[in-house]
Amino acid sequence: MDTPLDYLRQHSKNNWLLGYDSLEFLSLTEALFQEFANPIPQKILLAESDPIYFLASFIAACSRGHHVFLGNPAWGSSEWQQVFDLVQPNIVWGDCEAAQQLYITQCQSDNQISVVNQTNSLIMIPTGGTSGKIRFAMHTWQTLTFAAQGFREFFQLNAVNSICVLPLFHVSGLMQFIRSFTSAGQLLIVPFKDLKAGKLHNFEPRSFFISLVPTQLQYILSDSTLTIWLSQCQTVLLGGAPAWSELFEKARFYNIKLAPTYGMTETAAQIATLKPESFKSGNNSSGQILPHVKVISCKEKGEFLCSNQTGRIAIQSSSLALGYYPEPFPESGIFYPDDIGFFDNKGNLNIVCRSSDKIITGGENVYPCEVEDIIRNTELVQDISVIGLPDNYWGQIIAAVYTPLEANISSQKIQEAIEGKLSCYKLPKIWIPVDIIPRNEQGKVNRKHLYEIATSWQKQKTLV
Repeated sequence: MDTPLDYLRQHSKNNWLLGYDSLEFLSLTEALFQEFANPIPQKILLAESDPIYFLASFIAACSRGHHVFLGNPAWGSSEWQQVFDLVQPNIVWGDCEAAQQLYITQCQSDNQISVVNQTNSLIMIPTGGTSGKIRFAMHTWQTLTFAAQGFREFFQLNAVNSICVLPLFHVSGLMQFIRSFTSAGQLLIVPFKDLKAGKLHNFEPRSFFISLVPTQLQYILSDSTLTIWLSQCQTVLLGGAPAWSELFEKARFYNIKLAPTYGMTETAAQIATLKPESFKSGNNSSGQILPHVKVISCKEKGEFLCSNQTGRIAIQSSSLALGYYPEPFPESGIFYPDDIGFFDNKGNLNIVCRSSDKIITGGENVYPCEVEDIIRNTELVQDISVIGLPDNYWGQIIAAVYTPLEANISSQKIQEAIEGKLSCYKLPKIWIPVDIIPRNEQGKVNRKHLYEIATSWQKQKTLV
């Protein structure tokens, strides 16, 4: 079977990596391939911030049959320690000083460094950082290419051209590379900060897909020049975190060819997508299931639910990860994410919320996204996140952590604006103003940090 490097050699004469000489990239990758010449599969922790060196190292290490763990160069010391305790890498590769220093310390401690007992090269993609515990979903080149093939079939494409503004160590960025690389498409990698600075205004995006998270789309739509540029893209994939109705309406107003998606690290990114034509007609769902995936909504014991019945999401897919390092998933081949949703009468998947985010107050179920949507629609907040805090009487009480649109907007004004729009038990009992909602690079709320903010705020109020 051809390796990624074999494929690169076949296509190196094509101008596939925009902004960089493809033959120079091949030369760099082959040089790294020689550096990774150890015949015994090694555990390589890739901690590289430069996207070109990241991809060259990734292709070379996978082609040698090593097990590659993708690291986030922005992790702090405690996160790196957590990763080292779990992985015990043979090699740390990249320009991240924190990871390199920890590796030197580890090597000096005489710890035994084990090698994964796995014949196929594994690609370990980090997930779960917002919960405070970093895990690695174990993928292979095959699971990632199955996902890319399903994407092409869904959009009826031979080649996929991508603009990547997301980090390559994250599944959403990595899969943009995989889709373009395996389909002989073109890839343009550019940091989002450069896009914000307008460095792509002269680039023709009409035949390109771009993937964004909601906070990125929100920023672009606040800039008229960037909005015009984005409206020219062939398709704007939106995922990584829940979006909100106001954002959807703005995207429609500006004629953005938006394709909301549903997926996760464990499934090699998206497994459901709403095509732009359906989005423009007013549909806010996650759309149809991609051809390489089967998804059902079921009860807790696995009984299948009919249309418009909300239940637990269950997934079967050829792109499904093998497990969380170092433990494999059960042999059933069915994966249950922490998501609750339903299929409508047209077969569109609708995600209600994460099961762990559901708030039970006074015996009533409250889904944070519904409350957040109502508060956002007041146009009095820049950002909002609703959580449940422990309460001796109610079990949980609803707390709204928010960033006001203007400093003089009080919580009372927001409460008055949502009066009568929600059942009483869904209304926040605690309002906590903050300068910024803690989110990761994909726009997901760091709930561990959020609970710390809310708990600290409660203690201060108690002491007053």
